[in-house]
Amino acid sequence: MIFILILFFASLIAITSMIGWKLFKLQSGQVVRKEEIVLETPVLEEFKKTSIKKIKVLGHKSLVETIRFYFRFVNLLKNKYQEIKMKVKNIRLRDHRETEKPEISKFLKVVSEYKQKIRKIKDRVKEEESL
Repeated sequence: MIFILILFFASLIAITSMIGWKLFKLQSGQVVRKEEIVLETPVLEEFKKTSIKKIKVLGHKSLVETIRFYFRFVNLLKNKYQEIKMKVKNIRLRDHRETEKPEISKFLKVVSEYKQKIRKIKDRVKEEESL
């Protein structure tokens, strides 16, 4: 805290001595004339207009890019969803086909074989009768 106070008073004394020295020179007529350097600074209104235009363009571009990203992302999600949906459907169909063919009991097999034999015999008998 003391260090800050010392710096403050030292700078205050330096500033008052510079101002006093300038006043002393002014009273004695030894004023040194300096050439003023004119810096070309843009008018604030012009700067304001150009900055507003650039901000609008930047806002428009960022909005367009955001919308593009949104639609690309939605399209990607839609395509991936369709792919996954097809894979799940194929898996279900494959599983359904595999479970669709349970083993037939032996009794049913034997009965179906006898039916086929009986049909063949009937067909032969009809052929012989028709001749």
